[in-house]
Amino acid sequence: MRQSSGLSNDLTDNSVVCLMAPTASGKTALAYELYDTGRYELISVDSALIYRDMNIGTAKPTAAELARYPHHLVDIVDPMQSYSVAEFVDDVAQLIDNCHQNGKIPLLVGGTMMYYMALLDGLSPVPDSDNDIRTRVEQWRQDEGIGALYEYLGKVDPASHKRLNATDTQRITRAVEVYLQTNIPISDWQGQPKQALAQNPNQQWYALGVMPDRPWLHERIEQRLDIMWNDGLVAEVIDLLHKYPLTPNLPSMRCVGYRQVLEYLVQIEHPVFEQPHLDKALFYDAFKTDKDTTHKQTKTDNALQTLSQASISDVQIEALACQQMQNKALYATRQLAKRQYTWLRKVSQLPDASVNSSIKANLVDDQNALINRGMKVEMFTAMAQAKDYLQ
Repeated sequence: MRQSSGLSNDLTDNSVVCLMAPTASGKTALAYELYDTGRYELISVDSALIYRDMNIGTAKPTAAELARYPHHLVDIVDPMQSYSVAEFVDDVAQLIDNCHQNGKIPLLVGGTMMYYMALLDGLSPVPDSDNDIRTRVEQWRQDEGIGALYEYLGKVDPASHKRLNATDTQRITRAVEVYLQTNIPISDWQGQPKQALAQNPNQQWYALGVMPDRPWLHERIEQRLDIMWNDGLVAEVIDLLHKYPLTPNLPSMRCVGYRQVLEYLVQIEHPVFEQPHLDKALFYDAFKTDKDTTHKQTKTDNALQTLSQASISDVQIEALACQQMQNKALYATRQLAKRQYTWLRKVSQLPDASVNSSIKANLVDDQNALINRGMKVEMFTAMAQAKDYLQ
């Protein structure tokens, strides 16, 4: 990875800039600096920031920050609502046009790499699930378990059945929904040609990725999680459960941090699950399943089981469960960062449709930059390098 010459003077009115980096790497602070130049509008590329009332665990900018640095696609749906990748792409397409009409450069900033790949590499034309079909499949899953859906998928879509893990609830459910709605396997839909916004011949796209040193990032992740615990992440999740008819398998409740807090609340048998709009059994069954399908347990898990069988105070059990929650959230966040690095490597290796493979290899190896369907890709090892490049 290298530091490139500055981009600022080369940005044209039709430019689109993507600032991609793993969680806790400092991309938001740089986005604020760029916004202050007056050249940019900010578009969030974060699948957690879309949810209202989910503020602490998502590291969402404060109300004051959002007032000073407005972000598109923040606080747009409630936690029990769905928001597909296709909807995101459609919204971004319109926002980019609006930014250009306002004489601004769209700055797409965030860490949801699947969203970025949909924009840069394209999205298969898989149709959105019909609400009635979604409800029907969810009821089927609740009645018979994910195993029944996985078995059905093996009959109607062997390719997806082979590709997916038997415990991948979200993707199995989605595949079954698509087949029931269209009578076409999702693997067939995914095999169709993709179209990407970055292929727009009237726009110049810049995909800028930052992959910082892992130990440095891990320290930043731990510091940010400490802030979240101190700011009241557990209380925020309890408030969400009071306010919304949530279920444990909603995309919002599978966000890193929120998932671990839910498990903690189940472990300590928190009274919030007695709320009439919540299905207590769903939460307890969800984390029983998580536990049963986990092949490795931490020492804290084992200690908690031992203490639960002993004659000790509820305070001790709750304290240990809290520590377990924090350890799991830290591990899950580090795993998220690891997946983000994997996605960033995929972005850096996007195929070049305009040059032959040997030239492309030289571009990547010697300069770590390539022109891809009118898109320029640059990768850095520090946010300061991306800052220098953009200013």
